Amino acid sequence: MTDQTVEADPRAVRRTTVLRLVTGLAQGLLLYWLYQANEHKFWPHTQPQADAALGLAFLFAPFVVLAGVSTLRWRTLAAWKGAAVLLAAGVGAYGVWSGDPAARGVDGLGPLNFIGLAALLFIGHHLVEPADIERRPIARFASYFDITWKHGVQLVLAAGFTGAFWLLLFLAAALFKLIGVDAIDALIKTELFAFPATTTMFAAAVQLTDVRAGLVRGVRTVALTLLAWLLPLMVLIAGGFLLTLPFTGLEPLWKTRSATAMLLTAAAFLTLLTNAAYQDGTEATAVVLKWAARLAGLLLVPIVALAAYGLSLRIGQYGLSTDRIIAAACVLVAAGYAIGYAVAAVRPGPWMKTLEATNIAMAFGVIVVLLALVTPLADPRRLSVGDQVARLEGGKVKAKDFDFRFLRFDAGRYGVDAFGRLKTSKDPEIREGARIAALLKGRYDRSDSKPSSELKPMSQIQVFPKGQALPADFVEQFGAPDAYRPFCGASDKPCRANVKDLDEDGVAEVLIEAGDGIAVYKRMDGLWKRYGFFRLTGCYPDDVDPETDMTRFITGALETTTPDMPDIKHAGQRLRITPEQPRCETAERPIKQRSAPFTPLAY
Repeated sequence: MTDQTVEADPRAVRRTTVLRLVTGLAQGLLLYWLYQANEHKFWPHTQPQADAALGLAFLFAPFVVLAGVSTLRWRTLAAWKGAAVLLAAGVGAYGVWSGDPAARGVDGLGPLNFIGLAALLFIGHHLVEPADIERRPIARFASYFDITWKHGVQLVLAAGFTGAFWLLLFLAAALFKLIGVDAIDALIKTELFAFPATTTMFAAAVQLTDVRAGLVRGVRTVALTLLAWLLPLMVLIAGGFLLTLPFTGLEPLWKTRSATAMLLTAAAFLTLLTNAAYQDGTEATAVVLKWAARLAGLLLVPIVALAAYGLSLRIGQYGLSTDRIIAAACVLVAAGYAIGYAVAAVRPGPWMKTLEATNIAMAFGVIVVLLALVTPLADPRRLSVGDQVARLEGGKVKAKDFDFRFLRFDAGRYGVDAFGRLKTSKDPEIREGARIAALLKGRYDRSDSKPSSELKPMSQIQVFPKGQALPADFVEQFGAPDAYRPFCGASDKPCRANVKDLDEDGVAEVLIEAGDGIAVYKRMDGLWKRYGFFRLTGCYPDDVDPETDMTRFITGALETTTPDMPDIKHAGQRLRITPEQPRCETAERPIKQRSAPFTPLAY
């Protein structure tokens, strides 16, 4: 069924309208149900893999119906919809299983799962629909081009329409609130309204743009024409860049540490703009654009080659990481386009004709690459963990330079499993590195924890005032071999503590140097925990330097005082004022403010 048939048959228009609106409404209600399951902790929230599988299926699979209900045969639509559901559910379930074991449901999914699945379904649909319309496995390139760009424009217009719908609702809520009516504001903040309203309006926008396919094609033509005339500029930029490289060398390029990403971005723009100029190959094209397209096809080869070379250097130096594996996949895809477009540029006959076969072949190639990335076959976390651990155990990287945090926090199940094995490694340096990483609470925690052989014994901590001693349970807790100790890490500096009952509850607190401040440890729930820290104000007498100021603070007989401004209790919270300027005046002698005051503790 073609778009022209839909426009000419009122019954077909009504049928597709109802189906699309029902699909949008059902999608919204199902997403609302999942939201409630996560809010109130009932199934499928209790099974993270099922939660993620259903979440991705409900989020993405309905788009197959929205896009294909007016053109696909019913059996093709049913089969493709079933495949889309299985694909989305599989990506979701595997993404959670292989992700952070502590994450729940869709929280365990990463950007690759969402972006990869969206790309798979979009590309897959635009291989299925043209082939079904023409009743053959591989359709004409003109059909692929027409339907793909039409749906791309529809997607953008439908998203804009849905956004405008919500802007109007917010405007209505604001207007009615001016006269004391809060009903609309309360309605749009209700999830039972928000989910179905959003998905139904999106479906309505798809239908409105579909029955006016000529208008959509008009927008597409304007967009492609504008993009096409950017191609000569992009060719000039890429050509100028490549011609300048012999004079600058490659060293400045590699120093940026983002050369591969920028080169791949340039390649993507060259590919996109070349397609905008070529379109379906049947339109009359200006000579300038024809020559620009041929040059773009030739320029792709050195640009992609440079990207591949730069990536190979990074992998050779630092091994595989998740980002480098994804970049390698992008280089592989870009290389396919570069070779095909270069052949099209130099091949005699109709201009850039080989581009058509290249685009169709690469669509299948991209699907294969994406499927590999979102499944165990080429899961970036699995491959990077295997490579990094092999480099560590093979001696290519020393344990002190190894990123144990990556395994523990960023590599999902594969990293956690590998981290567990390294904690029992036969190599003592690897075991020690894993031990320190195991003490961290988060990926970006700063730890001053040293290997146990380098930490000062607790007996070497200088305790003030004279005659005081650290509490026995404090020494026992932080003196253990596996204890996390964020203080006394520097072997070339004294470690000092002050024991003082600051809150006068009968139990002394421990004030101890840590970084550039004084940390306060308090016994809470049977353990000593960091309660807070003191930061010096930056005021000191003329004859006192910052280090002396810190020494006087930690070694002195500390005196507690009542704050100038009391705390405030509000809504169950205790709020404490922070003065804008420290009080530096004293009656004994002039005080001036230090130009570089102590900074807060950094852990």
